[in-house]
Amino acid sequence: MPLNENCSAVVLKKLSEKLGDPGRFLTLCDFLEFDNCLALADLGASINLMPLSIWKKVKLPTLNDTKIVLELADRTISKPTGVAEYVFVKVGKFYFPADFVVFDFIADPRVPWILGRPFL
Repeated sequence: MPLNENCSAVVLKKLSEKLGDPGRFLTLCDFLEFDNCLALADLGASINLMPLSIWKKVKLPTLNDTKIVLELADRTISKPTGVAEYVFVKVGKFYFPADFVVFDFIADPRVPWILGRPFL
């Protein structure tokens, strides 16, 4: 009985090796005045973060108040400045609306945004 291609691959153990979950990776995006910038896509983050310095630079509309309190990786508690809603981020040729929690932190200038699971 002849085997089809899929069965043959299983029998001969020629299946591709399964790769692990990257957890986080860099993605190329366009964001207002920042063309071809990188954003950190973090599958473990539950929110999108934007530094206050970037928010001031791009002159987005007013920030909405928030009652969010963030617990950082070092277990310190911090309150964000506000939330910027419906910010359009271009990934590839598509635009996606995203809400960003604006937070006063020193960002890596090469990767100023953190995109969490809601964006992805």
